[in-house]
Amino acid sequence: MRVFVTGGTGLLGNAVLRELSAAGHDSVALVRSQYNSVVFEGIDTQLVSGDLLDRDLITKVVQDCDAVIHAAGLIHLGWKRLKESMRVNGEGTQIMVDACLQYSCKLIHVGTVNTLAVGTREQPADESTPCDNAGGQIPCSYVLSKRAGVDAVKKGVEQGLQAVILAPGFMLGPWDWKPSSGRMMLALSKGWKVIAPSGGCSVCDVRDVAAATVTAVDKDLSSGREFILAGENMTYKQLWAGMAERFGQRAPLIKAGPLQRSFAAALGDVIGRLYREPEFNSAAVRMSSQYHWYDSSRAEQELGYKPRQIQQTLDDAAAWVQEKHM
Repeated sequence: MRVFVTGGTGLLGNAVLRELSAAGHDSVALVRSQYNSVVFEGIDTQLVSGDLLDRDLITKVVQDCDAVIHAAGLIHLGWKRLKESMRVNGEGTQIMVDACLQYSCKLIHVGTVNTLAVGTREQPADESTPCDNAGGQIPCSYVLSKRAGVDAVKKGVEQGLQAVILAPGFMLGPWDWKPSSGRMMLALSKGWKVIAPSGGCSVCDVRDVAAATVTAVDKDLSSGREFILAGENMTYKQLWAGMAERFGQRAPLIKAGPLQRSFAAALGDVIGRLYREPEFNSAAVRMSSQYHWYDSSRAEQELGYKPRQIQQTLDDAAAWVQEKHM
């Protein structure tokens, strides 16, 4: 099978290309005009230089493929980059949907759990949990634009598109070249963080998500079927303690309270109004105060998804960060 992969320099896209290569699939990876060739060492793939928003190029590549894994996207947990986010995550996905419809190409769309409901400490969310559960997701640029991408896929399904929608949790692991999620580990490696965010997330291994993604390519599934690919539901205090330990740092003492959250949110928004919006803006603070805890039972039953032990994931992710980014 010949598979077109977007986001090949990113954490998941790169792991997917390696999984496809190991499984004997032919693959084509979309890259920007400038990229670091070391990212693709050990991967048997064809590289195509171009832009996700280049409709003619995307259509031409899709024409010669059996399936598409659309893993590219813009991640910004804030308010100010909505237009840019909508172009990449919304319009870019629409272009891919149109091309797949034109050439009857199966689409595996990589969304995020942030397009779904929010869980709670008492009850993790699944694919059927109402979106307004626990107050709902924070409507920032990332959430709104990724939902626009999912909506484009669902509308395509109504028009005959064969598609599967995947929603990974917080992914860690090797092949984080930029880094993406590894930035959290890097920050914790540089000194003691006394206060951790007050919420939690579902931590998964990128290699397990990549394996399930390739399974979704091969398996005959109902079009439009959604799958949560999550893992260990942890508070940020627990996660930060595990990360800090691997870099010889002390664990956080407390989780952020209302005053700390309000101060960080206000400061971030002031900086954002004056300069470039920082990562610690009010949207990010509010999101990190929620419990993004999820249940992956559907993926385990239908895709054979098997999240590995969180300790192994943290060990391997920390080793990668130490080797490549320190």
